[in-house]
Amino acid sequence: YHRKIGNEMNLFSIQDVTGPGLPLYHPPGKTVLKELEDFVEDLNKDAGYDYVETPHVFKTDLWHRSGHYENYADDMFIFDVGDDEFGLKPMNCPGHAAIFQDQSWSYRDLPIRYAENGKVYRKEQRGELSGLSRVWAFTIDDGHLFIRPDQIEREVEEIMDMITDVLETFDLEYEMALATRPEKSVGSDEIWEHAEEQLENVLEKRNLDYELEEGDGAFYGPKIDFAFEDAIGRSWDGPTVQLDFNMPDRFDLSYVGEDNEEHEPVMIHRALYGSYERFFMMLIEHYEGRFPLWLAPEQVRVLPISDNNLGYAHQVANEFDEFRVEVDDRDSTLERKIRAAHDDRVPYQIIVGDNEQADGNISVRDRFEDQEYDVEIDEFKAHLEAERDEQRTEPDFLQD
Repeated sequence: YHRKIGNEMNLFSIQDVTGPGLPLYHPPGKTVLKELEDFVEDLNKDAGYDYVETPHVFKTDLWHRSGHYENYADDMFIFDVGDDEFGLKPMNCPGHAAIFQDQSWSYRDLPIRYAENGKVYRKEQRGELSGLSRVWAFTIDDGHLFIRPDQIEREVEEIMDMITDVLETFDLEYEMALATRPEKSVGSDEIWEHAEEQLENVLEKRNLDYELEEGDGAFYGPKIDFAFEDAIGRSWDGPTVQLDFNMPDRFDLSYVGEDNEEHEPVMIHRALYGSYERFFMMLIEHYEGRFPLWLAPEQVRVLPISDNNLGYAHQVANEFDEFRVEVDDRDSTLERKIRAAHDDRVPYQIIVGDNEQADGNISVRDRFEDQEYDVEIDEFKAHLEAERDEQRTEPDFLQD
């Protein structure tokens, strides 16, 4: 379904000439993605994350050290350059661990929070590739935290606040699960019990409904996972919070404690969307392409009734230059222009004819096909600013 809408709205394409599972984002699609990036970057900055950047490719020495090579080599794109072997990164976390390792830290410095919109590559079987839901190249809104054990509960609470912001902003239905220690795992009984107890405390404190999935945690730590349901009832991974006792050990990560001894930090992996590709897919289906104003690739379309109104139409468009606005100046009937704007899922249409031009105002029509005449430009602009900045889920100028 999202592929059909994506094609209709010119959001993205996946072409034989560029390769399977490698989406190309067209200008309207990149506009939506940029809004999603800005949204999560604001959340990260408010929560004290520092942005880092890691390359798309590393020597496989890094993947041997992290353990990904022995577990994921078959799913990696690996190649030789001279005598060295390299791999496109399937995950961002080893790069972040390497950044943390490059400095000396005191217990007073923790928590350290890194964020990156990191592109990763995983060699899924060709038969499993599907639209944006399962691809070879995708971007994770990754965050990695390096913390003391006594900071687990507080940091997880803050991450849950961020995830709640995401879920409420997009009005998404989800299910949640707490996955605990599997039979094969790393880390002491004490650290596992402490970590699971703190994750459970966070969920219970918030009175959240969740499934307890005993033994389904990662070998390196317990986790809280969120899942979304798409338009045909399939479940997809969404936000996640994972504790990791393995990576700090493999990278010899440490900080100097209050006792002047070296201690190993706990690492947290977290993503607020999961991957941008899968989250974008969910939003396309969730909204059926009718994105909220703040996300819409085109927010306002100005429709002149006749050629006599073209100059005024462009003048009106200039009044809304802080929005994504287009003028439909085709030689066509108003009815066809309205139908085109509706089919293109534009939240608002501004209609200008001789009456509007004479009075210096506009008529406003929304995608629910409600229309109001004699609207002052400043009144409508003020409403659009509020609707955009408050990230409302529906165009509501005519819905009061």
